[in-house]
Amino acid sequence: MGLGSNPWHPVPLGFVFRSRAKEEKAQDADKAPVTDSTQTRHPEAPKGRPTPKRSEAQTQRRSVANTPTSRKEAAKRQRDERRAALEKQRQALAGGDERYLPARDKGPVRKFARDFIDSRFNIAEFFLPMAVVILVLSMVQVPALQNIALLLWLVVIVLIVLDSVVTGVRLKKRLTERFPDTNRRGAVAYALMRSLQMRRLRLPKPQVKRGERP
Repeated sequence: MGLGSNPWHPVPLGFVFRSRAKEEKAQDADKAPVTDSTQTRHPEAPKGRPTPKRSEAQTQRRSVANTPTSRKEAAKRQRDERRAALEKQRQALAGGDERYLPARDKGPVRKFARDFIDSRFNIAEFFLPMAVVILVLSMVQVPALQNIALLLWLVVIVLIVLDSVVTGVRLKKRLTERFPDTNRRGAVAYALMRSLQMRRLRLPKPQVKRGERP
């Protein structure tokens, strides 16, 4: 009788353990939850997250499309934005739109200071025309005219200083009355610098007429 026909032939231990391990794996596979492979996932939804709404998906697509893909495109976009901001600022200086004015011109205090200067005659605003006249007179090779130019120059300087002092005192008093709890630092100097400019060349453009009370 051969060994294969002997029912009492001992079975190798390795074979027994391998069979038992296979049976345990099969049982674990049967207990695992079955997932539906036909369930579809939105192509734009990240794995493990809910599907976004259509409006959110469109917003994401637009943001991705508007994102610059290179340094050159980013630089071009910055130039365009800067150019648009400067154009808005230029229009604001011409029309007085507070939203786009430079930082030094913004605020009710600065606006009141501008209106105060624009509503009156200032000797300082005639400084440039008189300086041209004085320069021409001083270049003429006539001692009498040169002396007149020097005297006229001294008179203009004295008048500008006196007028600026009086203007500064009055403006400071008006600002204290109108804006008692507001920071007024630098407003008087800002107004006096504006008074040195000719009215038609001032920026922002004057918004009040001469003689009109601000």
